[in-house]
Amino acid sequence: MNILSIGNSFSQDAQRYLHKIAELNGISLKCVNLYIGGCSLKTHYHNILDDNRAYEFEFNGESTGLHVSVREALESDDWDIVTLQQASHYSFIYDTYTPYIEALAEYVRKYSPKSKIFIHETWAYEDGSERLRIVDQVSAENMYAGIQKAYKKAAQLIGADGIIKSGEAMMKAYRENPDSVHRDSFHASLGFGRCLLAIVWLKTLTGKSNILIPEVLDVPITDEERAMLERFAV
Repeated sequence: MNILSIGNSFSQDAQRYLHKIAELNGISLKCVNLYIGGCSLKTHYHNILDDNRAYEFEFNGESTGLHVSVREALESDDWDIVTLQQASHYSFIYDTYTPYIEALAEYVRKYSPKSKIFIHETWAYEDGSERLRIVDQVSAENMYAGIQKAYKKAAQLIGADGIIKSGEAMMKAYRENPDSVHRDSFHASLGFGRCLLAIVWLKTLTGKSNILIPEVLDVPITDEERAMLERFAV
């Protein structure tokens, strides 16, 4: 299976271990993330209009040093799945999705017509963080409620083939053990958070269950965190 994400640092988090975990579970997977930090749907839209080679081409969770346009990436392989997402700071505001996500979906269908389009539901910032205050949200729960509603509406708007519910999994984990989920109050933690995201993606896109978890990650995870992965993602 070939997966292409038109994303930002949140899809970077999700893809960090995706290939590694797939390989451990006997699944052949190629994953590419088109990375611009904090990139919004509006910026993606303007980049496709200009055929802008603004994206870092990340292959199987690793940087390559290459820069490409969205069109070049779409035409570079036969993609089974293409994912779209909003920048986290706009993710709970549905009006920021349109008309950009419709144009992006149309563009994907033009240059990669056999691909399924999945919406990547991103996640909320943690309570007490400066980021949460900046986006004028009163709590992580409140932010996630808006995120969930906006992504569901966007998926219906473009006729997406599915939603990868990373935000839901991260919220469930945050409720039980908030210290495990983030590394800086908004990005996924380098061990548990990124592993959780990869498992959610793999389960959603392949239907695989009882997923084996690597012993070695960028940051070790505790036995408690491993048990949480089994409850919330496997």
